Amino acid sequence: MNDETHQKRLLRAYHEIGNELISMSSLPKLLNKILQIAEDVFQFDNAIIRLLTEDGRELELAASYGYPSSAQQQKIQVGQGVMGVVAGNGKPLLINNIRECENYIEGIPGANSALCVPLIARDQVIGALNVESPRLNAFQDHDADALLTVATHAAIAIENARLYSRTTQLKQRYRHLHQFNERILQSTNLGIYTLDANLCITSWNNRMVKVSGMSEDHVLGRPLLTLFPVLAEEGFDRRLNLVLKTGRAEKVQLVHYNLKGERRVQKRRLSPLRDGDDTTGVVIVVEDVTEFKGLLDQMVQAEKLAEIGRLSSGIAHEINNPLAVIAYATQLLLREEDQPEFHIELLQRVDSEVERLQALTGGLLGFSRSGVIDKTQVNLNEIIDQVLTLIGYQIQREEHVVVKDFVDVPNILADGNQLKQVLINLIMNAVQAMENPGTLTLSTRVEDFSVQMIVSDTGAGVDESIREQIFDPFYTTKPEGEGTGLGLYLCRKIIQDHQGAITFQSQLGIGSRFIVQLPLTER
Repeated sequence: MNDETHQKRLLRAYHEIGNELISMSSLPKLLNKILQIAEDVFQFDNAIIRLLTEDGRELELAASYGYPSSAQQQKIQVGQGVMGVVAGNGKPLLINNIRECENYIEGIPGANSALCVPLIARDQVIGALNVESPRLNAFQDHDADALLTVATHAAIAIENARLYSRTTQLKQRYRHLHQFNERILQSTNLGIYTLDANLCITSWNNRMVKVSGMSEDHVLGRPLLTLFPVLAEEGFDRRLNLVLKTGRAEKVQLVHYNLKGERRVQKRRLSPLRDGDDTTGVVIVVEDVTEFKGLLDQMVQAEKLAEIGRLSSGIAHEINNPLAVIAYATQLLLREEDQPEFHIELLQRVDSEVERLQALTGGLLGFSRSGVIDKTQVNLNEIIDQVLTLIGYQIQREEHVVVKDFVDVPNILADGNQLKQVLINLIMNAVQAMENPGTLTLSTRVEDFSVQMIVSDTGAGVDESIREQIFDPFYTTKPEGEGTGLGLYLCRKIIQDHQGAITFQSQLGIGSRFIVQLPLTER
């Protein structure tokens, strides 16, 4: 081969390797292509490429042709054999007589000459390219220079292919990590979303979709306070800006109303979203504690009721002592002869009311223990008349009109004193609900298996949003100091103890009514 032809082949080899540097990203394909180019240009019968391991101590096979498998499987340390020496010092090595090389490691069968050049990229040795020949003095200095030039281009291509491979692996790893994190965010029972520095939503997990009723597509990129203006009213934006400014986490508890109008209690933890030392956004973790708070409130209410039970026991004893004295004195006076008729009537009424008060104090003990109901045959019409006699003055003082709408009702087995307590509570509530003189209607009805007494008023009525709460203990719409919120709770408890039911109906601007239903026979 003349020099001109050889020079053209070299230029073509440089050009092809330069193209591979740009176009080929697969390392195995690139290595085989480099060997193919070397074979076409230099007419080598064999060639082998070994690359340094990550620790830089050993050369491992990357690609070869013309070498037996035994030579390919050799482990070569840096500094060992022809390729190890070149990898160690980074200089080409031309050997005209292989037998004169003391640490030669066997390559092709019958080798007599060898030419090895380093693969250098970015001033670092990354491996070595070696060729051998069975002829003595098979390679010249100009072969070494040309092969070194080809190896330099090849080393850059190899390094770029490695970088591309590592970048692809990292990209895939980060994609898997992102997908894994996304699965965690979407699977958790906590609502999690993120905001940028302008308080625009940048992520929104499935739990937030369920809690808010707004899809991810609807909220992404939009300002949080535009979507939920009520948060600004609650000062949530101030807490968010504080996290962005200070980089410190914040905690806040909010009462949230979802799209169904349901009241939800939420705990929110606001954490800074960092990029290095800079705070670029906020991560908000939302925990719905409505059920937990409801249980906690029930425990608090139960504890209040238990405490009232303990207090009522002492109060009942303190009240019962003077009541016992009054009852004893009344009995003595009733034994006196020749008393005017109205004196006897007053004493009998005092005796009856003492008995009722003793029953009421006994009812207080029902908060802490099951009370004993003293059932006798009673008539609801008579019970209502007796209650009207007791509190008639208060009704008349307010100038209310009382309408009695009675039907003939059969007697039922019940505790008359407890039913009086229920009626007194219901009537007094009705009287207080009518700010101006109104009409109080007391009715009785007979159903198939029950009797009813109905207390109706012409007051302002009760808003629908609080109707379900009026029987809850300690719930009251009266001003502070005017009600304990226990009256209707006690009424329901007494009626339930009688195996009956009490319901409430109301219309704003028209009035309200309580319907007490009691069984005709015990179940």
